[in-house]
Amino acid sequence: MNDYDDIDILLVEDNSSDAEMTMRALKRGTVPSRLYWVKDGVEALDFIRCADAFEQRDPQHHLKLVLLDLKMPRLDGIDVLRALKSDPITKRIPIVILTSSNLDRDIDEAYRLGANGFVTKPVQFEQFSTVVASIGLFWLTTNQAPAP
Repeated sequence: MNDYDDIDILLVEDNSSDAEMTMRALKRGTVPSRLYWVKDGVEALDFIRCADAFEQRDPQHHLKLVLLDLKMPRLDGIDVLRALKSDPITKRIPIVILTSSNLDRDIDEAYRLGANGFVTKPVQFEQFSTVVASIGLFWLTTNQAPAP
């Protein structure tokens, strides 16, 4: 079995420091989840579509949440969001934008394309940790999702 066969959350983040803080915050919270991290939009689409390096991933294992950064190399978060929400197979996956941007145009575009939430990353670690843990708790334990 591969380490990405039992994933609840996919973190799409190119900044290793932000990824580490996010993973630490999710583990610190009371969310019993399995987490996988990819570093750009191309890897995110490959992971979700079980392609290339992730072709052994079971496509029947459905994600409960994608935490998606916007500003990334190769393929940015807006393009990933557009691709996932326009595909009938992936459009039901909850996607929360977790980014340093607070620009109105980014917020508007993300929601127009179907984002389920938009969160600007707090600068202070404690606040960041609290916000990320709250996101995980809501999407994994409180939200009622339709069957995949």
